[in-house]
Formats: sequence, structure tokens, C-alpha cells
Amino acid sequence: MIDEESPKRFDRIVSILIQLQSKRVIKAQELADRFGVSLRTIYRDIKTLEASGVPVGGEAGVGYTIMEGYKLPPVMFSREEATSFVAAEKLMQHFTDKSLGNYFQSAMFKVKSVLRWSEKDWVDTLDTQIMVRPMGHKLFREDVSNALELLMNAIVSKQQVFVLYQSVEADAPKERYIEPVGLYHEHEYWYLLAYCHLRKEHRKFRTDRIFSIAASDKGFELAHRELSFYLKEEQQHVKRDIRIAVHRSTARYIRNGKKYYGFISEEIHGNEVIMHFKYYENMEYFARWYLMFGDEARILEPESLKEKVKEIAGKVIEKL
Repeated sequence: MIDEESPKRFDRIVSILIQLQSKRVIKAQELADRFGVSLRTIYRDIKTLEASGVPVGGEAGVGYTIMEGYKLPPVMFSREEATSFVAAEKLMQHFTDKSLGNYFQSAMFKVKSVLRWSEKDWVDTLDTQIMVRPMGHKLFREDVSNALELLMNAIVSKQQVFVLYQSVEADAPKERYIEPVGLYHEHEYWYLLAYCHLRKEHRKFRTDRIFSIAASDKGFELAHRELSFYLKEEQQHVKRDIRIAVHRSTARYIRNGKKYYGFISEEIHGNEVIMHFKYYENMEYFARWYLMFGDEARILEPESLKEKVKEIAGKVIEKL
């Protein structure tokens, strides 16, 4: 009984109450996983909240919900939590658009307003001593100020958006209606996964290549799965084994780039480093990357990569 009434259990129950207020519905299993306890423990904690007058509702197979309008008293943050706000604010300055960035800044003022004076001083000191200078590319173009906000609204409300988008191989932007599914970061770029009505398939769009974006009154025509489903599906596309031998003096200079081309492993053999990759059947991009250091390397397999490199190199020679 002492164990049940311990400070640790009290902290967990308060945290469960915060979790219930953070989502419309939350499952008991989610709470059990979050706090590393059994479902039986979560059921007891929920009953404790109910006995304390918290209006918790529940439905078997659906989850728990809290009555709309019920509010916690002002929340006090720990110093560690206050520190995390500084990091989040610095990152948001670089990884969001202007519109959503302004909303986040407004929210941060409200969060900081409930900090104790010692935590306010702590946050102010850190704020001037931390700077984020990301190596990657911006999420959106400078002149597309509300793209992230608009896309998030479209995802939730299931509304199509109109974009002016220029793909890597295109000479000029094209107009498209898309159904946005989700956003993700990969290989130093941000991508939007969406169904494209122009191409009639799910495609990924580099967000910095969106020249303009606007909401539309058209609803989704398709029911889409969660983002992870499409990314997993993309990873399962047929890939080929590639092995190249790179001179050791050159290998050190391509270490940062190789991770973007399906790098698996490497072994040192004398003056060469044998590198193993798994890459898509279409090796256009890999071949162009290889040409950057090709005078100090050999292609061991496959033959199709050798042919692609010869093809591209031949075109280069013709233009000399």
C-alpha cells in the first residue's frame, strides 16, 4: 500500500492527467508504454483520478478522454523542461515557415510566463549563449511564408492544395493539385509526401522547390495511409548491390556524401577501400556522384553502373 501511495506514483498520476489533456482520446496501452507500467496499474491510476473528481470518460477498445473544458491549474515546469524550450525555440527559428514561426514565438511567451523567476533567468541566460546554424537546406522558400501552416491544416481537414512546383529535371514550375499526407526530413532536405493529381500517384516533393502554395475548396478524393506506410513502401523498392574500390587518400573525402547513396559497409584492402552500397535500379544519381572522384576509383559491380558512367562521361567529352 505504501508503494501505491509513493511520490513516484503521485508524479505518474499527475503526468497521466497532463497526457489526457494533450489528446482527444488516449489508449491505456499508450499510457502503459509511456510510463513503463502494466495496464492494470494504468486502470488503477485512472480510477484514482476519477475518485479525485477529474471527469475521465472511457470506452472499451477506444480509449480514455477527459471532459472538454476541464483545465489543470497553472503548470510549473522543471529547470530541465525549461531548458528544452530554449533548444526547441532555436530549432523552430530555422525549421519552420514565417507564419508558424510567429505562432510558436507567441506560444513560447505564454509558456515562459508561468516559469518561476529562477527558471526565467536560467532561460534568458541560455537564450543568448545558444545558436543554431544548420548545414541543411531551409524548409521552404523565403517568399512562401505560410506553407507549413497551410499544409498542416490541409492534412487534418483533408483538403487539396494548389502548388506551383518545379522538379529537379523540369525547366520551369508546373501547376498541380495535391493531397498532402506528411512531411519528413531526409538527406539534408525536407520533403512533402502527397498524392499528385497531375501524375496520378503518390509522390514526394522537395519543399524548397515549391514556388507558391494556396488552399483550395476541393476535398481529398482518396483515403490515405499514415506517412510511415508510404516511406516504408519506398524503402522496399528493388535495390541493387554496388561495390566500388576507392583509393584510401580519396576515401576520406567522400565519407560525408556516401551515406546519401545507400552506404552499407567498407573494408580496407591495401591502398584501396572497398565500399558496399544498396541503391535504386535507376543509377543516374549514383553515377553522377561517382564521377566526382571516379579518377581515383574503380567500379567492381554492377555492369549497369559502369555503362551509366560511360554514357554520362561520353556526353561530357562530346561537349569539350
